[in-house]
Amino acid sequence: MKIFKYLVLIALIFTSCKTKKYVIDTNAVAKDMSAKRVVKKHVNVDFDKETVDAKLAASFNDGKTKQSLTVYLRITKDKEIWLKGSKFITVFKAKITPNSVEYYSPYAKNYFKGDFKMLEKILGTSLNYSQLENLFLGQAILDLKENKQEVAIIDNTYVLNPQSTNGVLNMFFGINPGHFKLDFQKVINSFKNQALEVEYPSYRVVDNEIFPQKINIKAKQGKKLTNINFTVKSVEFNTPLNTSFSIPEGYKRINL
Repeated sequence: MKIFKYLVLIALIFTSCKTKKYVIDTNAVAKDMSAKRVVKKHVNVDFDKETVDAKLAASFNDGKTKQSLTVYLRITKDKEIWLKGSKFITVFKAKITPNSVEYYSPYAKNYFKGDFKMLEKILGTSLNYSQLENLFLGQAILDLKENKQEVAIIDNTYVLNPQSTNGVLNMFFGINPGHFKLDFQKVINSFKNQALEVEYPSYRVVDNEIFPQKINIKAKQGKKLTNINFTVKSVEFNTPLNTSFSIPEGYKRINL
């Protein structure tokens, strides 16, 4: 009988670990906490699914072009980001992997093949694949565990400031006390007069994941300011994804 009780106890402990529920406490108040503990709580709510299949309402404005689109976002974790923008017709498709960035537009009849320098021109800072993926998932683009942090509570947000960056970049990460995902992240390069600010005004819980409901991106390069805003209309995780991508014949290659 004792053996049976122990087995039941072990099963309960194991089950509780596997079914941990994440919630959003909208009334949470940021209390004094070490930077190390804030980082640990942020890492603990890291995205834990294999795929993302989302439909987004998107707007883009760089001072010259202003456009609203429906964007389909599909992510295979650590492998691929696939995007399709539509407005009555397909405006663009893009495929991003850890080693390449590809894009084509049936509307403009052009395409791009290259590396992440294309994204730097759009976002105002250099990002690699995992950093871009984290941007969409509400996670810090910097590995916060690898850097000593200073922490301050500002407007009920834990604001982390890494102390061991390369001296050129200033980075700030705002962690929400109600769910420990990001309220914002900022990367400032004063030397190049570049800045990237990503805000996460709201989140929702889907399939036991805290996922951004809205993402607002502001990218500055000199006097140029680009705003890209996303609102999630629907999202599913761990579903089969169609990420077919083939640049049609006859399109003009563009160099950025």
